[in-house]
Amino acid sequence: MPAPVAKKVEPQVKTVEATDTTDDIGPVNFKPIEFSSVAPKVTPSGDTLAKVQAEKIPQNLNRPLKVGVYTGVKELYLQKDGETIQITVKGKELKFQGKDNAFTTVSKDIDDGKCVSIAPTKKQLATSCYPGFFTLSYSNGKINAINTVDMEDYLRGVIPYEIGQLDSSRFEALKAQAVAARTYAYKHYNSRESLGFDVFADTKDQVYKGLQSATALTDSAVKQTKGEVMMYNGEFITAYYHSTCGGVSETMDTWEKPNLPYLKSKPDLRPDGTPWCRESSYSKWERTFESNDLTKLFVQNAKDSKAKVSPFKKIKDIAVKDQLKSGRILTLAVTTDVETFEVQGDKVRWLFRKDGTILPSSFFTVKKDGTKWILEGKGFGHGVGMCQMGVRARAQAGQSYIEILSHYYPGITLERFER
Repeated sequence: MPAPVAKKVEPQVKTVEATDTTDDIGPVNFKPIEFSSVAPKVTPSGDTLAKVQAEKIPQNLNRPLKVGVYTGVKELYLQKDGETIQITVKGKELKFQGKDNAFTTVSKDIDDGKCVSIAPTKKQLATSCYPGFFTLSYSNGKINAINTVDMEDYLRGVIPYEIGQLDSSRFEALKAQAVAARTYAYKHYNSRESLGFDVFADTKDQVYKGLQSATALTDSAVKQTKGEVMMYNGEFITAYYHSTCGGVSETMDTWEKPNLPYLKSKPDLRPDGTPWCRESSYSKWERTFESNDLTKLFVQNAKDSKAKVSPFKKIKDIAVKDQLKSGRILTLAVTTDVETFEVQGDKVRWLFRKDGTILPSSFFTVKKDGTKWILEGKGFGHGVGMCQMGVRARAQAGQSYIEILSHYYPGITLERFER
């Protein structure tokens, strides 16, 4: 999924976009399953639906997932046997300090049977509950806490944060998210091998916070799709997803990367012609900037937006030079009193970053009103793959998770790993 993206949560639901495009592992080495001879179902829009096929889990994937829950931190707290233990660095070891006893060690495994309560503050310990076990280690003066956890238990701690705690009318949306998140995780086995784990527990991969927000409904979505993943030609797909597409999805062109056949720019509209994601507060948005503020922001954000900017005093023009098929910006040209520089694709969101917050999307127009620059846009996120707010609406309208996934990732097959 792209390099780590700064995210803002959808007000109605805790939702983030999976966005790392740099660390995909190679093909999964097992024979693809042959299609059934039964004719596939076709939706009114012409999309062919995937069908779930069973497959024995490949040996290289038949192990727990390793999640970098806390990496490079100075302090952690552990609740064990009714005692709060502080974990810090002492010299080149970890120091475990309880009420009465203390010891030091280079690394230590923590297993509490049902779940491990570990957190960066004492306050957060009250709700912390991670399945599996943790390996705590010292590295470069900091603490790393790696959670080794069964894939299905990991997903129980992902779904509530990636698409929210939805009600039963949108249960199929939870199932679609479970399959997408499972596919993403399997795709990224060994992708952080040099760091000692598979995936981060934050927006660099997928948000995972243990079982503190899991519900009976989110757990059921994981259980009912157990082992199911999306494949294309025998390989895991790169299951990108985002919050709000604004009515049309985007391709990998937004990141200047080679396109994938199952990630297409296509309309995502209801029968009445309105976006499926219209309930999102980001279906339309506006941002206003003073010209003097933009001068500072553009210089400040040049590196992160990959723009080559020379020091300047005045912005003369901001123009959308080229657009992608969806209408999102391909090239934004900024003319100053010194030069004209350009920013490509999704990186325009970083160019306008203010107070740590990037633009909701690259799907916007620009106009000037006196000393103000007004951006009118739609969508939240990169627009590639599954639109989470669209998924929620489609589920509520009666679509199954298979119909939903077949729309957002056309041409895929659904396979179920069995141990």
